[in-house]
Amino acid sequence: MAHDDGGSGPSGVILSFLVGALTGAAAAVLLAPRSGRETREILGERWRDAADRSRNLGEQAVQRGREVVDEASGYVDRQRGALEKRRDRLAAAVEAGKQAYREEKEKS
Repeated sequence: MAHDDGGSGPSGVILSFLVGALTGAAAAVLLAPRSGRETREILGERWRDAADRSRNLGEQAVQRGREVVDEASGYVDRQRGALEKRRDRLAAAVEAGKQAYREEKEKS
């Protein structure tokens, strides 16, 4: 006895999808408030606007990235300078300690 799944198998789902897509496309063409040329022009304008916005956002992101890098670079330079000053003070303190030790050793 053959089993009839009533079109609910994979082929039935695909067929239902295709019929629905074709029906929707036909309804869109028949009920569109504008001609095809007008619709294409509007879509083209929106596409160009979206491309321009994307380009502008990209440029802003690059600029902000450069600013962040510049800020970080300035911070690193300031910290490097402060670290060098501390190193120089520590070296001077160590040298003063050695000198004081030598002088104290010579007194004894």
